[in-house]
Amino acid sequence: MIAGAWAWWQLHHWTPDRSTYPVQGVEIGTDDGEVNWESLKAIGADFAYVDASASAFARDPRFVANFDAARAAGMQVGAVHRYDPCQPADKQAANFVTTVPRDPALLPPAIELDMLADGCPVKVSDARVESELMTFLNQIETHTGKPAILKVIDRFEARYAIARKLDRNLWLVRDRFMPGYAGRPWTLWTANTDLANEIAQDGLRWVVVQP
Repeated sequence: MIAGAWAWWQLHHWTPDRSTYPVQGVEIGTDDGEVNWESLKAIGADFAYVDASASAFARDPRFVANFDAARAAGMQVGAVHRYDPCQPADKQAANFVTTVPRDPALLPPAIELDMLADGCPVKVSDARVESELMTFLNQIETHTGKPAILKVIDRFEARYAIARKLDRNLWLVRDRFMPGYAGRPWTLWTANTDLANEIAQDGLRWVVVQP
């Protein structure tokens, strides 16, 4: 029991060594509740990616509050869209561009790729997923003026091999152990999806930058 408790504590309190990864930050959304951004910066968050939009119509209800508070705390800020392969690319792009301001000071937009097309009401082929994603990327990159970062979850990569097909920087996710499922180097890594702390209601998603 003692060994198990120690392992649990290590997992939930661990962050990568800052001497190896000097730039570290968080991904924040409505599920994290109200966040003390000054305290978050004080524990070492240099930047924040804020959940902004999802699919064709959904928007994170705390996006504006989190976005403004993070910037007021002096942190670099970026926005995340959760991509839905069941919905048309142009509608998703419209959702993102009406949610996220056009601002050259923002970090590159991040596109979360975790949903598969298996549950779509109308069958969507793997080739269609790729082509629609490219349409979406072209539209939001025109809005932001920057290439997007692909936040690719392992099951999405295993199905569609997007990291091997699209020339974009990658954001990978794997607790504690460095991810290698994309087959090429990553730019961002969610190293702990449940970092225990007293700042947010639930564990924080802790992200590091490849030096």
